[in-house]
Amino acid sequence: MDRWEEINTYAVRWIREAGERILASQKPLQIETKSDRNDLVTNIDKETEQFLIGKIRTTFPDHHILGEEGFGEDIRNMEGIVWIVDPIDGTVNFVHQKVNFMISIGVYENGEGKLGYIYDVVRKEMYFAEKGKGAYFNGERIPLLAQNRLEDTILALNPYCMVENRGIDPARLMALVRDVRGTRSYGSAALELAYVAMGRLDAYITMRLSPWDFAAGKVIVEEVGGVVTDVYGRPLDVLGNSSVFAGRPGLHEEILKRYLKGRE
Repeated sequence: MDRWEEINTYAVRWIREAGERILASQKPLQIETKSDRNDLVTNIDKETEQFLIGKIRTTFPDHHILGEEGFGEDIRNMEGIVWIVDPIDGTVNFVHQKVNFMISIGVYENGEGKLGYIYDVVRKEMYFAEKGKGAYFNGERIPLLAQNRLEDTILALNPYCMVENRGIDPARLMALVRDVRGTRSYGSAALELAYVAMGRLDAYITMRLSPWDFAAGKVIVEEVGGVVTDVYGRPLDVLGNSSVFAGRPGLHEEILKRYLKGRE
């Protein structure tokens, strides 16, 4: 068993166990806010991150951990093996709708994504990829993404993109929305990136994500031939906040050229 196979064996076990713990919890939700009143965190988010980080630290003490809820390390660089952990991506969904929330973990080595896991807790569905070895949905290989016409595109778009912002002119996105077949918003970046990898969505655009939101999804989308950049086509910084644009090959370039470039 090589080291990535060993890491994968443990990671899958821990993620599924964490999901079962979330579903089985009888504790009343304690809901707090972080950056604003819509940025929620619960006691279950914190307990899940502590559970996962405890497992990682015990089994791989030389690895580093970046966690959304602050139980990891203050990481200044991506040297060595770094686990990027989001215990519940889609906390608003978790609180209000009890569905469409994910456990998301990316494992990177010296800044390169090696393993990506997105686990749909309620549906018990696992999206997984290992760099150079493909992506999988519940153990079945996900086919490479084909190109798609713009007019046939289903686009996931964070609605905040459509109001005035410092990143991009909303008028550009309004034109894109008019030209595609339809738009969707699921409230979980990890789920939307997983859906791009599966071909259920053709592209996904959002103006601000943290590394734990996109670290796993980036690995998975790229393993099926998709493209993941910021909205100007630049590489993502896995230690900083960034806009994110993921899409099918060909379609990504077309949208970037026709709608997104021009206001940096």
